Amino acid sequence: MSTSVSSNTSAAPGTQERPLRVAIIGSGPAGVYAADILTKSNEVRDGLVVSIDLFDRYPAPYGLIRYGVAPDHPRIKGIVNALHKVLDRGDIRFFGNVDYGTDLSLEELQAHYDAVIFATGAIKDADLNIPGIELDGSFGGADFVSWYDGHPDVSREWPLNAKEIAVLGNGNVALDVARVLSKHADDMLVTEIPGNVYAGLKESPVTDVHIFGRRGPAQVKFTPLELRELSHSRDVDIVLYEEDFDFDEASDAAVKTNNQIKTMVNTLTNWLVEQDDDAANPATGASRRLHLHFLHNPVEITGVDGKVTGIKFERNELDGTGNARGTGEFIDYPVQAVYRSVGYFGSALPDVEFDHQRGVVTNDGGRVVGADGAQVPGIYATGWIKRGPVGLIGHTKGDALETITHLLADRAQLPAAVVPAPEAIVDLLDAKGVEFTSWEGWNELDAHEKALGAAATEAGPVARERVKVVSREEMVSVSRGVTVVG
Repeated sequence: MSTSVSSNTSAAPGTQERPLRVAIIGSGPAGVYAADILTKSNEVRDGLVVSIDLFDRYPAPYGLIRYGVAPDHPRIKGIVNALHKVLDRGDIRFFGNVDYGTDLSLEELQAHYDAVIFATGAIKDADLNIPGIELDGSFGGADFVSWYDGHPDVSREWPLNAKEIAVLGNGNVALDVARVLSKHADDMLVTEIPGNVYAGLKESPVTDVHIFGRRGPAQVKFTPLELRELSHSRDVDIVLYEEDFDFDEASDAAVKTNNQIKTMVNTLTNWLVEQDDDAANPATGASRRLHLHFLHNPVEITGVDGKVTGIKFERNELDGTGNARGTGEFIDYPVQAVYRSVGYFGSALPDVEFDHQRGVVTNDGGRVVGADGAQVPGIYATGWIKRGPVGLIGHTKGDALETITHLLADRAQLPAAVVPAPEAIVDLLDAKGVEFTSWEGWNELDAHEKALGAAATEAGPVARERVKVVSREEMVSVSRGVTVVG
C-alpha cells in the first residue's frame, strides 16, 4: 500500500496512481480486523491497491481491549500483540484523538475516501427498567469498567462505600465487575491499573458481592476461563446455593452436547459439593465472599432517602426449554449498591441511520442502509455497531470478513472521493486545529506507560509492566512529543 501518491482524481481507484481510499472509524479489534482482512484480500493480492486510514476518538488505539477488558486479564489482553503487529506494518495509518461527528463529518470523510467503515463498537449499558434503578448506589457495569480501565472521559472518582453489593447479569462483564469489586486492591498492583483506581479499591469496605442470573447454571453466558478466574482471588470465598441448581430437559441436552457448558456446570457443581455445609459461613473464613445466585429475576431496587438499601427478586424456575418463568416467590437482599451488567448498547452516529431498538447502525450484512431501506453507497459497518454487543472478541473477524467482502464487491459502484490524496486529510485536520495522534505517537505513549511501570516497580512492592495513563491531555502530549512534567 502506498501513502505517498499523487492526487490524481481521474485515474480509477485501486491503482498505484490512485489507490482505493478507505476510512475506518474505530481502532478496536473490529476496525483493525477489517483493515487487516482488506489488505490481505485476494483482490489486493491480484493487484488492487488500497490506502487505509484508521480513526479513533481516543488518543490510543485498541478500543475494547484497552477500555473494556479487566486489567487482571493478561491472556485476553494478549490480543493487543496481534493488533499491534497489524498496525506496526506501516501500511495502515492511525489517527487518534479524532472524534467522528465533531472533528470530521460524514460529508468530509466522503470527500476524502471512496468508502467509510464504522467500527465504533458499544460502550453504554443496556437499560434495565425496574423500579429504583435511578437510586443513588445503582450503577451501570459498563460505566464501572470504564472507570477501572482508566477511560479518559470518565470521572477519576468512584463511590466504593458499600459492604454488600449486587451484580446483575451472567455474562463475562458481570464476572469481571464482581471479581474486581471483591478482589483485594493490593492483588491488582501487578496489572496496569491506574493509581486512582488502586486508591479507590484500597478503601472499599466490601465484604459480600452477589452475582445474580435469571436462569440456571447451564444457561450462563460467561466462559470457563472467566469462571475459573473467580477462584483465583486471594482471601475471597465463593458461595453457592443448592436450591439454585436446577436442570431441565434443555439443560441436560446442553450439557451433553456442548463441552463448554459441560465444563462450566461441572466446575460449579464441584464447587457446590466442596463447600462447607453452612454456605453462609464458608470454612476458610475469608474476609470477603463472592456469592453466585441463579434463577433470580430482579423486580425492584429498594432504598431509603434516595439511596440503595436492598434489592428484591422473584424466584424463577426453568420451563423445560432452558428459559425461565416466575414462581411468585419473592426474596429481598440487603445491599448498598447494585451494578447492572445486562449487556452493552451502541450509540447513534451523526448522519447515519440507526436502529434504536437494537442499538446498531441500520445495515444489511455490513452495508449501511438509509431510512428508505436502500443501501447508502460507500458506507459500511462492522463489529458490535453492526450486529450488536454479543459474542466474544474473536467473533468480530467474521463480521469484518462479511463487510469487506461486500465492500470489494461494490467497488466499481463506490462514489469516488474528490480529494483522495493521503496528505489532504492531514491538511484538513491541521486546518481545524485537531491535535491528532499517530501510530508513532502511540509507540511513544506505550513506552511512557512502561516507564511508569518500571518506576513503580522500583518503588515497590511488586513488579509492574506498565501503569496506564488516564488523562487525555497527558496521552495527547506524550503522543505528540510534548514534555510531560511530573
